[in-house]
Amino acid sequence: MIDLRSDTFTRPTAQMLEVMHRAQVGDDVFREDPTVNALESDTAAYFGMEAGLFCPSGTMTNQIAIKAHTQPGQEIICEENSHVYIYEGGGIAFNSGCQVKPIPGQRGLISAREISTRINPDDIHKAPTRLVSLENTSNRGGGSCYDHESIAEIHDLCKQHQLALHLDGARIWNALVQRNEDPKDYGRLFDSISVCFSKGLGAPVGSVLVGTKAFIEKARRVRKVMGGGMRQAGYLAAAAKYALENHVERLKEDHHHAQQISIALKQHHFIQFSNPVETNILIFEVLEPLSPSVFVNKLKENGITCLAISPTQVRMVLHLDVKPEDVYHIVKAIKHITV
Repeated sequence: MIDLRSDTFTRPTAQMLEVMHRAQVGDDVFREDPTVNALESDTAAYFGMEAGLFCPSGTMTNQIAIKAHTQPGQEIICEENSHVYIYEGGGIAFNSGCQVKPIPGQRGLISAREISTRINPDDIHKAPTRLVSLENTSNRGGGSCYDHESIAEIHDLCKQHQLALHLDGARIWNALVQRNEDPKDYGRLFDSISVCFSKGLGAPVGSVLVGTKAFIEKARRVRKVMGGGMRQAGYLAAAAKYALENHVERLKEDHHHAQQISIALKQHHFIQFSNPVETNILIFEVLEPLSPSVFVNKLKENGITCLAISPTQVRMVLHLDVKPEDVYHIVKAIKHITV
């Protein structure tokens, strides 16, 4: 099967498995795993930040960051379809005791102007606004990317109001290669960044949270409380380190494949795109007489799996396990769908 349900379905490459097999390891809770230490240091340096913390998942790095930035009873501002809000099991309430003020955005993106009208005044009746969380690229926004100027405006607003600014950068790599951006610009604008290695970069497990040394020390304690302390984690960190060194630029191939598939989809009158395809995610409407479930089943009959994400929408995600010959097969199958 050609799996387009998510870029989380990637499997380690042969080269990555070899690097994992040869990894030097120690006990990371004692900070004695050299491969984990190297991954944390390299990831922090990549974004021009001081320190990093290796965790099992992006959900954990996000939740640790939120907990480390806030106190119970405070408020977090994010876009209404943010992963931290709708896909992390109510973790903000459960772990941090904070409430969320979700903002309707455009393709999952929000602006400084929209944020400014949602910051609570100094009023004992209201939860103190403490943190703004952005997601780049936006999953439910169809892989949409913030532009640097918009983030800079949000950064300035946060500084003005003494708010922390966190980035859920699960797919920040896609934004970097699509926009040809300098990752260190992100390190200058955000107080913390969560990055994931188990999506487009193809590692089997792992995310890293980066920030200042003081912030990461605080985050390390939160990770321990959440049960995220790992022992010989270097075998996993080796895969993530290999991915950082070898798989970032190749994300352009996934973006190109997404464009090829979108062209085929647009040939059908029963397919409608509300948003442009910017990176590796396609989200589109399936119109009558078809439905998302029928469309998904028709592709499944051709050995292709994708995901119906609403009563009207289907999502496809490209990744390193989808080769050019697979894209050819996908395009051919789409062209032959009839109603």
